[in-house]
Amino acid sequence: MDPLRAFTEHPASVGESYFSHLLQATRFGLRMIGAGLACLLHGLFPFLCVTRGSDAMSALHAEMAARRAKAVRDCAAVRSPAGIR
Repeated sequence: MDPLRAFTEHPASVGESYFSHLLQATRFGLRMIGAGLACLLHGLFPFLCVTRGSDAMSALHAEMAARRAKAVRDCAAVRSPAGIR
């Protein structure tokens, strides 16, 4: 097995290069860390960041679902005969 395949197989499956996947995953991770910190702050002070955690989770889920759907559409377009969609 090609050792680089472990680094490229998943990113390719979602229509990204290794580096674009790294940037997107880092962006998502930082947003999750921020939401997690807001949840911890909310736990200490229930009047702060009341919806920050759930808002972040909803936004991240919607963005990830849209990216996944686009990757599936792009893959299907590549596999279909020219002009047939």
